[in-house]
Amino acid sequence: MGARQSGARRKDKGPLGRGLLPGRQKFSSWDDALLPGRDPRCLLKRGLRHVSFSLVTKGMTDAPDFLWSLSEMQKLNLSHNQLRAVPPELGKLTRLVVLNLCGNRLKTLPREVSLLQSLKVLFVHMNGLTELPAELGACRSLEVLSASHNCLSQLPTSLADLSRLRKLNLSHNRFAHIPVCVFSLKELDFLHVGSNRLENIAESIQCLAGLQIFIAEGNHIHTFPRSLCLLTSLELLNLNNNDIQTLPAELYMLCKLTRIAWNPMDKGLHISRNPLSKPLPELLEGGLEMLVSYLKDRKHT
Repeated sequence: MGARQSGARRKDKGPLGRGLLPGRQKFSSWDDALLPGRDPRCLLKRGLRHVSFSLVTKGMTDAPDFLWSLSEMQKLNLSHNQLRAVPPELGKLTRLVVLNLCGNRLKTLPREVSLLQSLKVLFVHMNGLTELPAELGACRSLEVLSASHNCLSQLPTSLADLSRLRKLNLSHNRFAHIPVCVFSLKELDFLHVGSNRLENIAESIQCLAGLQIFIAEGNHIHTFPRSLCLLTSLELLNLNNNDIQTLPAELYMLCKLTRIAWNPMDKGLHISRNPLSKPLPELLEGGLEMLVSYLKDRKHT
């Protein structure tokens, strides 16, 4: 009996000496790798272009402290966990190019995000963000910002300094208007503001001359502004499911919109599920060319 008990005690200690003690939680995958005394850097993946680290869907409520010592890291993926905050130590990762924090429970980001001067891609969608820090405007290398599915109603004016930003997703938030700082982002080619609380599109939209994709579906927009027709680079314009009744005669200026689109993934003009006045609904069935011809003729009569 004593021999069995002695063997049981040895078994409880396990190969790591304490991993299976009663009442202790099982080690997570990264703890298990570190406990034998290995350097945390051994967990980094070194690809052809980036040094990366990923802890996806681990159920974490806090990020492990060793992360902030991995200063050579360029891509960090902590998506789909239970994180409620990111500590200021994030600012130590000055080589980060891609940061993925989507699918957590974040309310805000640390001000030290301003230290990430190499950051090009930031995913913070599907959180509980009520604000973005003004310091984010210091990330001048940022090219992609996805902040959809949050609780945002405004953006800091400092985001106007993101002069390299090309893709911005603000959909599924609480914006009553497109933030003024957005109109300063001259390099934008993709802007998604769908499923917010917009009632109009400001005339300043014409400042985004390079915009190729503009999505504003699922709002309460009453008017299709003529200024939108000045965005001659548009290849996809989605205004589905709004309150638009008429269309501007200048629609013909959007020469890269080649058709009426019905599939959400297709390029073209998406204008369905609006209370368009007659005969516009019937003309949509005839295609974009017929619609544009009618709008031109109506203007000259």
